[in-house]
Amino acid sequence: MSTSDSAGPAPIPSDRPWLDPALAAEKRAELLLQAMTLDEKIAQLGSRWAGNDMADHELPAEETINVAPMEDVFAAGGSLSLEEASRHGLGHLTRVWGSVPQSVEHGVAELIRQHKVVLEGSRLGVPALVHEECLTGFTTYGATVYPASIAWGATFDPELVERMAAAIGRDMAAVGVHQGLSPVLDVVRDYRWGRVEETIGEDPYLVAILGSAYVRGLQSAGVLATLKHFAGYSASRAGRNHGPVSMGRRELLDFILPTFETAIATADAASVMSSYSDIDGLPASADPWLFAEVLRDEWGFGGTVVSDYWAVPFLSSMHRVAADNADAGVVALTAGTDVELPDTIGFAGLADKVKAGEVSEDLVDRAARRLLLQKVKLGLLDPDWTPESSVREGGADLDSAENREIARQLAERSVVLLDAGTALPLNRNLRKIAVVGPSAGDPRTLMGCYAFPNHVLPRYPDRGLGVGVISPLDALRNEIDGAELVHAKGCEVTGEDRSGFEAAVAAARDAELCIAYVGDLSGLFGHGTSGEGCDAEDLRLPGVQAELLSAVLDTGTPVVVVVVSGRPYALGDIADRVAGLVQAFIPGQEGAAAIAGVLSGRIVPSGKLPVQIPRHVGGQPGTYLQPALGSVESAGISGLEARPLFPFGYGSSYTGFDVGDLRLSASEIGNDDEFTATVRVRNTGERAGDEVVQLYLHDVVARIARPLKLLTGFARVTLEPGAAADVTFRVHTDRTAYTGPDLRRIVEPGDVEVMIGTSSQDLPCRAFVRVTGDVRVVGHDRRLTTPVQVTPVADQRVGGG
Repeated sequence: MSTSDSAGPAPIPSDRPWLDPALAAEKRAELLLQAMTLDEKIAQLGSRWAGNDMADHELPAEETINVAPMEDVFAAGGSLSLEEASRHGLGHLTRVWGSVPQSVEHGVAELIRQHKVVLEGSRLGVPALVHEECLTGFTTYGATVYPASIAWGATFDPELVERMAAAIGRDMAAVGVHQGLSPVLDVVRDYRWGRVEETIGEDPYLVAILGSAYVRGLQSAGVLATLKHFAGYSASRAGRNHGPVSMGRRELLDFILPTFETAIATADAASVMSSYSDIDGLPASADPWLFAEVLRDEWGFGGTVVSDYWAVPFLSSMHRVAADNADAGVVALTAGTDVELPDTIGFAGLADKVKAGEVSEDLVDRAARRLLLQKVKLGLLDPDWTPESSVREGGADLDSAENREIARQLAERSVVLLDAGTALPLNRNLRKIAVVGPSAGDPRTLMGCYAFPNHVLPRYPDRGLGVGVISPLDALRNEIDGAELVHAKGCEVTGEDRSGFEAAVAAARDAELCIAYVGDLSGLFGHGTSGEGCDAEDLRLPGVQAELLSAVLDTGTPVVVVVVSGRPYALGDIADRVAGLVQAFIPGQEGAAAIAGVLSGRIVPSGKLPVQIPRHVGGQPGTYLQPALGSVESAGISGLEARPLFPFGYGSSYTGFDVGDLRLSASEIGNDDEFTATVRVRNTGERAGDEVVQLYLHDVVARIARPLKLLTGFARVTLEPGAAADVTFRVHTDRTAYTGPDLRRIVEPGDVEVMIGTSSQDLPCRAFVRVTGDVRVVGHDRRLTTPVQVTPVADQRVGGG
């Protein structure tokens, strides 16, 4: 670092030419790689989680079973001090910020301390890259908790998701974080899976567009985004975490991989995280087809592949495809893993394996080169970089007013009105309202599994939530003037205790209206009803909440049900009995006011379902992406009901919208051509509001059984009362491509049905376009998105000329 402006930059040491910023980044990475010993190169492929207290923290006896499967990896990774782990250097520092509750000042000091340990203890002094979780915001104490990913999906608003991610990235960059382990691009295949809340939804295009927006936002702040989990994790048998995936390559290519492909092609995502699961018996972390042929060769991905936490040793301990941890390291490196997280366990034995001739040093070089290139591009190898300079002077406000405003907008746009019934929006003349249900008084139910208050703070019950969050009950009190609110919880989120039923029923019977808040409490590995390792046996509301609803409905008092959850629950038993029904997918720290605003009518609801609401508790798998034999068209073939209670893309409003006047630019096009589809959407109600116009395509006759409809484009449109706009989708034939019988992706001639409307079932605008010509094989260079333009239409107000 220069001592003064007049002195100019410090000279570059002749023995460290990689510090020269004038050289190309690739050249600098190569020069550093050439200077490294085998041990130093391998050290770059590893990491250390110096702050991990998940195993050491004292847990109640009944909870220790939940960490038992991790004990071996905790022991293997946690036995070394940071000094020992980094004696040859280190690739990543793991979760310096996200492991324990600490102030910004303390976190900065700890970050600088860990950096100095790595720099001063190794020969070359190469800085470590710092990564953190950031799925519902920066996962650290006191940082804004945004809505969970499933709520982003409900907004159908990529621009707002990008703004959120940029704000998250700015906060992380300000305190020295280089890489965020988000977004999750898994596509929901089974609602019982605990991590549904971490996904953006059940449709590949929705996930791809919003996930890519997140990547652009995060990386605009200089923080590397990490796409996870590559691939197939969300399709495990019975929705069981880490469970085997029974899926052929065609399904993988058409419904699972395009989300990742789009984020790489359109947003230049910098990193990819491996999945825990095996697909047809082959663990993802051991699959060179995924990481070499598809990710690298076909898609041209040039970033890093990081392992999910302990995915490398799991190849031995869980999958049993490796003899021990060292063997697992060879398998993972060979398949394409570049960096092992969160601790160096499997890769710790690579030096001996290279010396024994069991793995080529070229593979070590390949992985190290990729990580070093990222470090160069991040500025970590610039001559003036220091641990102190990596953080913003004066720290950062991690829960700023700007952050909370973005969180508020996301929450408001994510709340889905399923049915206004007879009670919504609330009557201003109500004088007594009963508020029941376990979600009403607990602000933790508004936040996801990877939000710091639910992820870490349960181990520190004296530290509160770290951020200001009001409960749905308090938000309702703030929202409604003049009415007495009587609160009776009724039951907990989980458990069999019904002792509170009597008070809840009495409160409901004595009120003019009852509002019941039910749903989930997110947690980890069974310490919640939603989140990682919190899988569900079926889709009934957790615990005895369904019984509570039945009891208050039996009083005859009108009941509005608000479901605050991370997954959809089956509501068929109550749908015809309620006076109003609202779905709020984990809406974050500003979510309580958003829900209250929708109930009162202050907010015109505009959220759309990113997953369907099932009718029956056993309705599996339930997603709308079904061929004829998996859809309502199969009625009579099976005694099981295929219809959802509410379909994908559905959401009601307090105003009305009409979508019509479909205009196609052509009814016939060539196999490498495009057409436009335009509809007019009009606000027919008395209030301003948003509608999400959705385009679906259906290949009428295909070589394989295809879904009857597939979301291919969407646009969120804001309209004043009486106003209208034209929504134009530009659809290239590439958007009709699918994986054929020989596993090549093709565009084929024939009729394509074009359907446009406001949900996957409400599609009033329909027409056909014929594709002519021969079958055309397409690759990664195909069009992956559908451009859309919204054009206001003049003089469309009610009463206008």
